[in-house]
Parts: sequence; structure tokens; C-alpha cells
Amino acid sequence: MRVSVIVPSYNKALYLRRALDSIASQTLADFEVIVVDDGSSDGSTELAAAYPDPRFRTIKQANAGPGAARNRGLAEARGPITAFLDADDYWRPMYLETGVGVLESCPEAATFTCGSSEEPGGHSTEALWRARGIGQGLQRVTPRTSAKLLTHMSSYMHTCSTMIRTQAARKWGGFYDRNGCRFGEDTVLWLKVLVNDAVSFELAPLAVIDRGASALSGNYKGARPVEPFLADPEEIAAVCPPELAGVLRSFYALRACKTAAVLGYWSQSRQARRLLGRFVSARDWRQPFFAAALLACTPLGGLAGRLVRAVALRHTTSV
Repeated sequence: MRVSVIVPSYNKALYLRRALDSIASQTLADFEVIVVDDGSSDGSTELAAAYPDPRFRTIKQANAGPGAARNRGLAEARGPITAFLDADDYWRPMYLETGVGVLESCPEAATFTCGSSEEPGGHSTEALWRARGIGQGLQRVTPRTSAKLLTHMSSYMHTCSTMIRTQAARKWGGFYDRNGCRFGEDTVLWLKVLVNDAVSFELAPLAVIDRGASALSGNYKGARPVEPFLADPEEIAAVCPPELAGVLRSFYALRACKTAAVLGYWSQSRQARRLLGRFVSARDWRQPFFAAALLACTPLGGLAGRLVRAVALRHTTSV
């Protein structure tokens, strides 16, 4: 087979059939599908197990999060390339054929990432990513790559629109699955790939991300957990080539400023200060969110956040 497809699923019975049908409808047919049911209780397991296609098989495990579910599938994968599709998203018919074709014809690339459209609405994100500097074709991080561009590259690599050589996924340790991680587990893997390997980007929207259906990527009623690449930065730093250490440090500073600003908005100024103390210095004053991060370290950050939420609530209730 040319590719293994891993589908982690947790209580997504309403959407799982759509995802599986989009795989079965691919123009490339030489694949296996491993559905990893992550402790569902809504009938997802039975739905996946009953899917009428011998290329599909189901593994059930106790709930451990999306990273652990993908890693379980990765351990079982038999194809030289592995693709990932969350149970509430789906692919256009040419996704596998396009990505596998690129990786088979371009041995330098460790991964292939395509563009996406988003539901509800069905709008393509191609123009957005072009404006952020994402280019078409083979890409490589160099010492001249800005922290801002590295941020955009890692964000562009949405797991449902990215496939990776199976050997590379295993070499870099798979997805971050420690400490019950439920957020940002994929970015750790993609950053390891970006600082070590070339990647290939395709801007055409061959994947569909259903924002309305995703519980984990939905809006939090409070600050999100600190991303694992900030909570455990040594994991990526340990495999980063010395010539890219400065790029990675600047990336950490940028993301720490952004996360600190969010923490301050939710009145978590002490945690914001810890982040800045660990990753940010005066030389980072040009980083986006630097001023907001400094404000977030004071009680004024929480006050500003409460005022903004109060105004938003009044606007919502008056409409």
C-alpha cells in the first residue's frame, strides 16, 4: 500500500461517516485506514467497525487524547506515508493522490501540506495564507527565516491537511501525548520537522476543516492551556540544528508574548509573568504582542479583559 490513513475519533458519531466516506472516495485507492476510537461512548466504535470496506479497521483504547490516539495508529501503520484525518473533518477526492504523488516524486520533502476550506461557510483560506507568506512547493527553514514566518508555517501544517513519511514521524517521536495534552500536540511534531527537514506546501484547498463540529478547537471559556512547545521547550530544542537555534528562540519569544497576552486577558498575570521571564527579554521588543504581554503581567491586563468581555456581552444581548 502507498499510504496509511489514521482517524482518531472521540464521540464523533454525527460526523464520522462523512470522514470515512471522504477517504473511501479518494482517487488514490491503495491505502489502509486505521480508526482509533479514543474511548467513545456514543456509538462511534460500532459505526467505524461496521464500515463496509476491507481497507478499514478499528482499534479501541481508553480515552487518552488526540496525540495518543494518532500515535497508536502510527505504531500500527504499514504504509511508507501516513496521513491523518480527524473524525469531524473531511477531504476532497484528490487529496491523497496529490500529496502522495508529491512525496513520491520529491524525496527531499518529509511532509506534504495542502490548503483547506472551512465550515460553516465553505470559504477557502488560500488568500489568507498567501498574505502570511506561505509559498507553493518545497520549503525549508533557514537562519534567515523570521519567527513570524516559522509561526505561520507551523500553523499552516494543520494535521488534517498534512501527510508525513512514516519513518520521519517515528523518528521525531510522533505527536506530543504527555501530561494529558489536548491542545497543540501536533505543533511539537511539525516544529521538529520544520527545523530539520524540507516540507512541501500546496495552497489549493483539498481538505475541509469543520470548525463548528470540533469540540477541542472551539472557543474556550477562559485561557487555553499553555502550548506544549512552551511548557516543554527542551523537546524541540534538543533536536534543533545549532544554526537554527536563534530562529527557534525568536519563535518561542513571539509565541510566549502572544500566550502571555491571552493569560493576562483572563486575569492570569502570574502565569503570564512566568512565561515572559522564561522566553522574553528586552531585545524582543519588536515582537508582535510584546506590549500587550507586558500589560498582561499587571492587574491592568485582567481589568482590560473584563471590560472587553462586558462590552461584548452587552453587544450580544442587545442584538
